Amino acid sequence: MELSFIHLHNHSDFSILDGALKITSLVAAAYENKMPAVALTDHGNIFGAVSFFKQAKEKGVKPILGCEVYVAPKSRFNKKAEGRGPKHFHLILLVKNEKGYENLCQLITKSYL
Repeated sequence: MELSFIHLHNHSDFSILDGALKITSLVAAAYENKMPAVALTDHGNIFGAVSFFKQAKEKGVKPILGCEVYVAPKSRFNKKAEGRGPKHFHLILLVKNEKGYENLCQLITKSYL
């Protein structure tokens, strides 16, 4: 049995100030390294999801859609910094199926309201 590796936390150039990787390069690297799948988890958005999905499918690489979201310790409406330590936390969310994609879209939308 051949072992394989799958990257589940990747930022593209859609992760403003955090990622410079083009989706084309991400998919090409996964394909060239014989990865069966690869995830795209940009910060707070899924702007590159359609392009990523199509390109990965064309190369025979399973696309895993996701997002790195920010979790507010109390309320997302509380903008005041309180106490010490991080003011927000990061959480990687990966989509398993169509319902998961719908849920992720709703969560991201609510985060901007």
